[in-house]
Amino acid sequence: MITYPNIDPIALSIGPVAIRWYGITYLLGLAVGWALGTYRIRRYKNTQRAALINETQLGDLLLYIAFGLLLGGRLGYIIFYKTAILLTSPWEIFMIWQGGMSFHGGLLGAALAIWYFCKQQKLDFFVIADFLAPLAPPAFFFGRIGNFINGELWGKVSDVPWAMVFPHAGFLPRHPTQLYEAFLEGIVLFLILWLYTNSKKLRPTKSVSGLFLICYGIFRCIIEFFRVPDQHLGYLAFDWLTMGQVLSIPMILLGIFLFLKAYKR
Repeated sequence: MITYPNIDPIALSIGPVAIRWYGITYLLGLAVGWALGTYRIRRYKNTQRAALINETQLGDLLLYIAFGLLLGGRLGYIIFYKTAILLTSPWEIFMIWQGGMSFHGGLLGAALAIWYFCKQQKLDFFVIADFLAPLAPPAFFFGRIGNFINGELWGKVSDVPWAMVFPHAGFLPRHPTQLYEAFLEGIVLFLILWLYTNSKKLRPTKSVSGLFLICYGIFRCIIEFFRVPDQHLGYLAFDWLTMGQVLSIPMILLGIFLFLKAYKR
């Protein structure tokens, strides 16, 4: 067993204002995404692989995405995981300081933000989505590290050498599934997408978005076998099917459709 590094979730307090590590990880994810995007815009400038947006547009787009992530992530959490709140206490939707964000909701919110931006700028949605896909995994990495610092979204009880006892999960060691997700969704997914798009061969439109959806969906489904489901939901069926898997399966199917369509064309 490895001792859990009990880090204070609050990085800095200024009077009544508390700056949390979780918020800092969001900012780090956006900053790394912007740096990677800027690098590719400059690297492929005046070539066949040139991005169709400039650095100023990229900065504006990331702001759109940030709002989409926050709004979609919160609404997605309420709709997918705590539907009863909509009927009993809908004002809790705005209580984001209490926690509760959904990746799948955030992804939908980000996609809508990208679509709106592309409509304003008269850009092709999938061309921009393909450009952005390799920039997203670092944000997933930092976000899962934020979950780890918060001591949330822990895994099942385990006797593996790297199991940890989390502060709010009892006294038994568990899988550090936040770190599993940081590795698969952050590092492995980044390497797959970056290397795929860094090839000398120009990839067909929609293929990068499709590969992103396929890989993330598969990785998330795998992790769900080790992660404890939300207590108020539990397993939805077969004593192993979770809401995370139910929401990831459509991602995989859509990704396969986009990938095959891209290469068929």
